[in-house]
Amino acid sequence: MLKKGGSAVDAAIAALICTSLVNPQSMGLGGGSIFTIMDKAGNVTVISSRETVPKSSKADLPKTCARALIQHGPQWIGVPGELRGYHEAHRRYGKLSWAELFQPSIRLAREGFPFPPYLATFLRHPMMEPVIIKSPLCELFCHKDKTLLKAGETLRYPKLADTMETIAQEGANTFYTGTIAKKLIEDISKMGASLSLEDLKSFKVRETDALAVPMGEYTMYIPPPPAGGAILSFILNIMRGFHLSPASLSGDKAILTYQRLIEAFRFANGQRRSVRDPEFSDIDVSHLEREDFAATIRSRISSNRTHDMSYYNVKPSSDRLGTTHVSVIAEDGTAVSVTSTINQMFGSGIYSSQTGIILNNELADFCGREDNISAGEQPPSSMAPVILRSESLDKTLVIGGSGGNLITPAMAMSIMNHLWLGKGLKEAIALPIVFVDGQNNVSFEDKFNKTVKEALLKYGHQDGNWKFFLNVVNAVTKEKGCIEAVSDHRKHGDASGY
Repeated sequence: MLKKGGSAVDAAIAALICTSLVNPQSMGLGGGSIFTIMDKAGNVTVISSRETVPKSSKADLPKTCARALIQHGPQWIGVPGELRGYHEAHRRYGKLSWAELFQPSIRLAREGFPFPPYLATFLRHPMMEPVIIKSPLCELFCHKDKTLLKAGETLRYPKLADTMETIAQEGANTFYTGTIAKKLIEDISKMGASLSLEDLKSFKVRETDALAVPMGEYTMYIPPPPAGGAILSFILNIMRGFHLSPASLSGDKAILTYQRLIEAFRFANGQRRSVRDPEFSDIDVSHLEREDFAATIRSRISSNRTHDMSYYNVKPSSDRLGTTHVSVIAEDGTAVSVTSTINQMFGSGIYSSQTGIILNNELADFCGREDNISAGEQPPSSMAPVILRSESLDKTLVIGGSGGNLITPAMAMSIMNHLWLGKGLKEAIALPIVFVDGQNNVSFEDKFNKTVKEALLKYGHQDGNWKFFLNVVNAVTKEKGCIEAVSDHRKHGDASGY
């Protein structure tokens, strides 16, 4: 799309449409997204099409949340905003025709392509294989004898190809008020979903200026709540005050640096419940972006011990997986950081056989965060597509992540590694992360420094033994005319450019 003269937004949308075929467990037309977009003048805008609560959803739905990693079922479906987001971003910033963005993926969906190795491995996980085989999703991912497709075998999406063809020709409205909307609602109503044609018709994209947060020599532009930008900036501001440098990862200094980071993550967990949709909450979380609040928290961080959950104002919560991210810089200097999701693995697990669309389970993001919800409310999210630009205007970092609750630590560590700890972008993203879960336990990704890990556990941290390090960070930097792009190896991704 860029080679054709398309904008950064054109490229991002086309890449997302393709990703919905390659990583259907993470995102798709049945989900929602957040675009952070920088124009030629350096102005940064956020276009949020995050899913919202349907009008007939039960107000106390979060009280029914199961203590499970994945909440499948029709009751968790939020109003999908994905295509409304694409439409608005393209209307404002697109150069190529709307239909042109869909054509490569329509061809892939119809003709088929080799079953991705990552998807094949994921489907065969003991937790997922029996679920997929017994669900309508088997129509996509199984042979006629109900055995799963293998890596390299041909994967096709014939119904989705037809749907995308209609959307390409008729525009996004067909998903919200036209033939696609009617087929979608007809399918999922039979499965007990509360989503209605009225919900689709009334969905509106939210467009705002990005919040600008000072970050040393950079300004970091973040999406406003209920997105995860405020929590990310809070962590980074805490750590920036420790005056990190490449020496901070050498010898015993590495133990101190990670100790401080773990404690910062704990304080961040204590703030999460405050981050709600500002259109439905009076809670002001602007303090999370301020240096004075970061300094107060920094003074409470112990260098050689941890504390109980009350010290951090943390209440136990559930942890989540899912999501995808795309970062783009175009030839004219414009940039897009966009995160998209159907939430947890395969969203709600509800599949519309007439349209080929997998529906999200975004309402599960209220679990452990709120007791009551309202129609039109956006769920809280860890998604934080951000753009950092230096005060001198000669450095730009476009970055974002996927992986549910792992987005925040993965992004924070990647940014720290690159900006302050002297790591090149590829190494900054590839380095193993540390994760503090909703129970305040600490887990270390494989290949994390064993000496540092053992020393940290002696400070009283409980090892959470988290097994699902599906965090992926994708980023592009531009510094004095030189561009570097990195796609995280964890999902076998590759960067592309010309």
